[in-house]
Amino acid sequence: MSHSHADLVLTGGPVHTVDPVLGRATSVAVRDGRIAAVGHDEVRELIGPGTEVVDLAGKMLLPGFQDAHVHPLVAGVELGQCHLAEAHEAGDYLRLVRAYADGHPGAEWITGGGWSLGAFPGGTPTAALLDGVVGDRPVFLPNRDHHGAWVNSRALELAGITRDTPDPADGRIERDADGNPTGMLQEGALHLVDRLLPPVTAAERAAALLRAQGVLHSLGVTAWQDAIVGDYANMTDPVSAYHALIADGLLTARVVGALWWDRDRGAEQIPELVERRAAVSRGRFRATSVKIMQDGIAENGTAALLGSYLTACGCASGNSGISFVDPAALAKHVTELDALGFQVHFHALGDRAVREALDAVAAARSVNGFRDTRHHLAHLQVVHPDDVARFRVLGATATVQALWAAHERQMDELTVPFLGPERAALQYPFGDLLRSGATLAVAAGSDWPVSSPDPFQALHVAVNRRTPDAPEGTPVFLPEQRVDLAAAIAAYTAGSAYANHLDDTGTVTPGKLADLVVVDRDPFAGPPERIAATRVLQTFVGGVRVYAAPDA
Repeated sequence: MSHSHADLVLTGGPVHTVDPVLGRATSVAVRDGRIAAVGHDEVRELIGPGTEVVDLAGKMLLPGFQDAHVHPLVAGVELGQCHLAEAHEAGDYLRLVRAYADGHPGAEWITGGGWSLGAFPGGTPTAALLDGVVGDRPVFLPNRDHHGAWVNSRALELAGITRDTPDPADGRIERDADGNPTGMLQEGALHLVDRLLPPVTAAERAAALLRAQGVLHSLGVTAWQDAIVGDYANMTDPVSAYHALIADGLLTARVVGALWWDRDRGAEQIPELVERRAAVSRGRFRATSVKIMQDGIAENGTAALLGSYLTACGCASGNSGISFVDPAALAKHVTELDALGFQVHFHALGDRAVREALDAVAAARSVNGFRDTRHHLAHLQVVHPDDVARFRVLGATATVQALWAAHERQMDELTVPFLGPERAALQYPFGDLLRSGATLAVAAGSDWPVSSPDPFQALHVAVNRRTPDAPEGTPVFLPEQRVDLAAAIAAYTAGSAYANHLDDTGTVTPGKLADLVVVDRDPFAGPPERIAATRVLQTFVGGVRVYAAPDA
């Protein structure tokens, strides 16, 4: 061990290294932003007069978490607007909307969002409900997953949406029996209204991203993949906000940006993506991924399935969802992007979208050979058993949103009845993916603001397959797909680091960057039902403290 003094030593608590060789330790030394030593009492020899010593006092040290699929700018903007994500019932949403409107009398539009589909019959709230609380100004509130929006009559009127307005090719206007719009817009129909929204200013964007970074650091997240970099629906292109933070020395996280693939265009956009990758990458922000949204979501019948959805009566509906990019074209595009060194980040929920994405990766592998492009598929709600082993064979990463793999209203009322029992049993097959040998290639993400950005909430569900607040007696959701805590933490650290090409992060290993998190307990030592109660006390990026809990 080199005996030049460390800048920082963390000692006196369990260190979960996520390094299969090192295993557990009790002390870590940091020098020049990197991990200098991992071990036990011998590491304390590196403490000198200028060394900061953190006494873990029995609390656990882990590698920093990495969120492989997140939308921080959108989340930060929503936190500063009419923020609905903390509520769960229709009445609470309406009270919050009214309170926000009353508190912002000068706001031209009432916008924000974060409501849950499960709070409304069929997942479709109405304009009439909103009209009762805000009638004088337009209201546009995306739901938690941003695949739909709830609007009031004033918004429909301003957008010119009537019974005669046709559905856009990639979306749907929900209507009553007479064909009149009811106030819910699905997928591409959002654009009919969101194009009218006042733009978020550059200063507001930078402030929102800084706000979101603070939230993520407070939850132990040290790096992430921004899952949409570009203009999409009501999401503002975050590049200028990242650049503003970088210019002011305020971007402390490590970020990979996934450049948005415009599904209304084809291969002609690839040279623009190459140009944009070079133009926008700087500092700790690298735009080396391309995001292709291959389908929608199951709750509104737009996730792409191999068979058709069922109707409320349990009959075949004739609708099997939407493949936004023609599968043959997808294979060509992915092959070209792969040859140019891009990672492709797929949104794939339904079993057909998953298969189309894997087929595209297979096409790229057969033409280009195996390149270190680390393509990854996010969401993976329904995966056909024949496709599980293909992740390992193709070197494709499964990026899971573990928090969704549980019984709750959105699952039990809006998803399971319309998938039917056979397909519903194929949802979120984390255990099968790990058992198939895809161990190194399982990453984790939150999809915040779609769901909580707290890694311990997701880890809790990965292990228990029940939400932390599940009422007594709630059944375990597909118990055979539970994974152990070590595997779940590895996905949220080393797995996501792999997906992000951040190979000198993800484990507590000598020589790697000192991206570390201190939590208030050893979650392995307590009952699995208490994992979600774990709290972050300190977060370090490159050995620099970027978060300390007020009481830490």
